Amino acid sequence: MFSGSLRILVVISLLLMGVVGCQAGDAAGKAVPSPQVDASLAKSKGEQTAVVAGGCFWGIQAVFQHVKGVIHATSGYSGGAANTAEYEIVSIGETGHAESVKITYDPSEITYGQLLRVFFSVALDPTELNRQGPDEGTQYRSVIFYGNEEQQKIAQAYIAQLDKAKVFSRPIVTQVAPLKAFYPAEAYHQDYFEHHPDSGYIMYNDAPKVAHLRQEFPDIYTANAALEAKKR
Repeated sequence: MFSGSLRILVVISLLLMGVVGCQAGDAAGKAVPSPQVDASLAKSKGEQTAVVAGGCFWGIQAVFQHVKGVIHATSGYSGGAANTAEYEIVSIGETGHAESVKITYDPSEITYGQLLRVFFSVALDPTELNRQGPDEGTQYRSVIFYGNEEQQKIAQAYIAQLDKAKVFSRPIVTQVAPLKAFYPAEAYHQDYFEHHPDSGYIMYNDAPKVAHLRQEFPDIYTANAALEAKKR
């Protein structure tokens, strides 16, 4: 068995050789640029939240758990009613929910726009409609759930910027929708990437995303500080 860091290095090597795949990104040979419209870094520490969805929440949570400035990330459900926010019900695909991740971050270390850059760069393929890789259905759709007008403005401007620059070979289908509520997923879904590193699904679909994060954003890649804190 590989350790966490060694596993990421192995996956990077396999990515370069084309042995493992990655759904993240359909970039047409271009790096995903920084957003032209973004919030400024806060002058003091604090906590803000962002909620995004893009396929199975295991991989999205894992990516953001390894981003500097993220305090913690939680898998859950957004878009539907409270009484249907259960995995077995959401999986039917008729609840309106999307498997989502709530990101709590320090705005003095990372901006909302920078989080979205990571999202579009390594966390998903934003040109896939109602699916990501092997997972299909509206519960796997790509959504940015904004919590205020500033987040809405940044998200919409960024999508327009990326589409205009033709960063991806097809138009972005990621929705920008108001956040009505976020419901945490069941305990066994939390930190799934860390608890099941040798799962075939994780190795093929999600480990490449974290490896891409480390490869493309070495300045903001970090160990999973939230999980390490739980171990102490």
